[in-house]
Amino acid sequence: MQVQHPDEDPKSHPTSNAEKDPDQWTTGDQPMTGAQASYLKTLSEEAHQDEAYDTDLTKAEASKRIDALQEATGRGVD
Repeated sequence: MQVQHPDEDPKSHPTSNAEKDPDQWTTGDQPMTGAQASYLKTLSEEAHQDEAYDTDLTKAEASKRIDALQEATGRGVD
């Protein structure tokens, strides 16, 4: 059995790729998820930007809009 060094074990750094650019997602062109749609709707209403909500968005597009609306509303910002 081969012993892995910490840098070789992806579980040793579980968030190392958690901040991947949505444009690089392999599933980014799929329709947004129900959770994304719900959160996007909430954020767009809070930001008074109803036009930001669109049912035809992809996962990647929804993620980008969510990021922008979080910035606008202060929600989800650490």
